[in-house]
Amino acid sequence: MENIILIISSIILIESTYLFWKNINKNSYKKIQNPILVDTSVLIDGRIIDVARSGFIMQPLTIPRSVIGELQYLADQADSEKRSRARHGLDNVSLLQHMPGVEVIILGDGSKADEGVDERLLKLAKQYNGVICTIDYNLNKVAQVESIKVLNINDLAMGLRMAYLPGERINLELTQKGQDASQAVGHLRDGTMVVVENASKMIGREVEVEFIRSLQTAAGKMMFAKVVNNHDDKPRPFKESGFNKNKPHRNNKRTSFNNHQRQKKSRSQDSEQDLINLVNRQD
Repeated sequence: MENIILIISSIILIESTYLFWKNINKNSYKKIQNPILVDTSVLIDGRIIDVARSGFIMQPLTIPRSVIGELQYLADQADSEKRSRARHGLDNVSLLQHMPGVEVIILGDGSKADEGVDERLLKLAKQYNGVICTIDYNLNKVAQVESIKVLNINDLAMGLRMAYLPGERINLELTQKGQDASQAVGHLRDGTMVVVENASKMIGREVEVEFIRSLQTAAGKMMFAKVVNNHDDKPRPFKESGFNKNKPHRNNKRTSFNNHQRQKKSRSQDSEQDLINLVNRQD
């Protein structure tokens, strides 16, 4: 009787162990489906931290052990610059692992890729039908040739940059008044508001403007510009007859001009803040 009980217990134990390991392998297989395979260059670059923190990455990030092995190898090199960058990459791995809402999987593919890390990533992407996250130009091109999807952080950054930078010029249609009486407002094709200084008399016209600065607010992007070649404001001729050398008015004029500039700058900053508050309330 005791032997029968022992045999039955053994069978139950064996069956339970089998089901346990089967369940683990099944879950592991699910996790590795369509992975985002992170390249060494992305970890060294570090911008993946901000992307992950923003919550846009919904899938687990899969870091092959061979990628960590390459970072470790570079961290042991004599070149101080390579050591610093590789250690920064290892720190970024740790940051991703401890970041709330981000799941990181270390794929045990071996600590060293004899064929090279790039070739290993391409092989893993084909094996698991995955996506390669990289900023390596050559790896990006090879992956495209082999019909492997690539998430390029550089392409993402270019897509999110301002359409125009300070100093660039465009023709812009001014459609309405700004918060300040002297300002006019136009819009870019993507809806970005452009505030043009000293252009209220030109509303309804298309004028050439030069961008001065840009602001990124919680409600979106906002840019400030000035009119180029404003022919409406012609310089007045200098009248020498009204000049009196005996009066120390030059310094007075300079002081008056500086005070006027400070007041003008203060009004411009106040108007800028009012515009930001207005856009935030509309949002």
